Amino acid sequence: MPVITCIDDLKAIYRRRVPRMFYDYCESGSYTEGTFRDNCSDFQRIKLRQRVAVDMTGRTTESTMAGQRVAMPVALAPVGMTGMQCADGEIKAARAAKAFGVPFTLSTMSICSIEDVAQATQAPFWFQLYVMRDQEFLEAIIERARRANCSALVLTLDLQILGQRHKDLKNGLSAPPRLTLPVLLDLATKWRWGIEMLQTRRRFFGNIVGHAKGVGDPSSLVAWTAEQFDPQLDWGKIARIRDLWGGKLILKGINDPEDARMAADFGADAIIVSNHGGRQLDGAVSSIRMLPEIVKAVGDRVEIHLDSGIRSGQDVLKALAMGAHATHIGRAFIYGLGAMGEAGVTRALEVIQKELDITMALCGERDVKNLGRHNLLVPQDFLQPWG
Repeated sequence: MPVITCIDDLKAIYRRRVPRMFYDYCESGSYTEGTFRDNCSDFQRIKLRQRVAVDMTGRTTESTMAGQRVAMPVALAPVGMTGMQCADGEIKAARAAKAFGVPFTLSTMSICSIEDVAQATQAPFWFQLYVMRDQEFLEAIIERARRANCSALVLTLDLQILGQRHKDLKNGLSAPPRLTLPVLLDLATKWRWGIEMLQTRRRFFGNIVGHAKGVGDPSSLVAWTAEQFDPQLDWGKIARIRDLWGGKLILKGINDPEDARMAADFGADAIIVSNHGGRQLDGAVSSIRMLPEIVKAVGDRVEIHLDSGIRSGQDVLKALAMGAHATHIGRAFIYGLGAMGEAGVTRALEVIQKELDITMALCGERDVKNLGRHNLLVPQDFLQPWG
């Protein structure tokens, strides 16, 4: 087994082992990919305050997320087609998260179904919902999540209309991949991935195929999906979904102070400051740069989480010190999954926790819950209002 010391080590193995279309699906953004790049580079502009001559013993990264105790304030974010990055990927990631003690979030656009993950893990997980026009399907999938004992519904608000991702179009992204000559040539070099994929029956969108009316195969799925994301999603529809669900509701895709205030007024259990990893509105401000204004706008009226751009434990620390209660990782755990399966997800979590713990100590802190702006040196433009 190679020595893994950072998330980039996992990414290098991931790139070698996973077919190009699925690597590009993960490692890309919309249009010019400006926001995708800013999400990471803006973290690097925030500097840490080194402190010395303090007692660094008895450290803890334990915290809570939406009322759930966690080993560290990091959840696995919903990632579509995770089961194409690695055979039965959603199940493997959920098992790793359960064993580590952090939340796993299953995407509506997953390969393994809600029922697959529930049966394989025997533990509560979070379910991420895309709002579809088909009301019957919407009500049914919410009920399926409830029956699977999902402990929170993560409602994504920033994908009513799909942002264009050039690489996906050029690669002919599909699940399973269409066997064109370029794809076949690529797959010939990814034999490990191919062997594992041949050994599973889960190669389609398990939450949709066989559940949505008229969708029984990949060809009908493409047509159904193209017209199903609901562009009319508004606060009235969000309220109806809340009432249908009846449990903890987390709103994902908040990247503006006004939307954060509306979410707090709405009574959400938590919000996720996110620009969809730079995959939707190219040119949007990075999540970490919007965080201070959002924290200022809502204070402690709603629990604030952050995703988009986190690739290390230091990034987690910076987000927490800037006012987030917790964080979410997507690409970082996908690198591990594609590289080494379930063990790779565990390794990604171990790397991030170790980086968080050591950095916290060198900043003079022993409890992750005590992190704050006093631990950082923040560029002045991060603290100035936008608009």
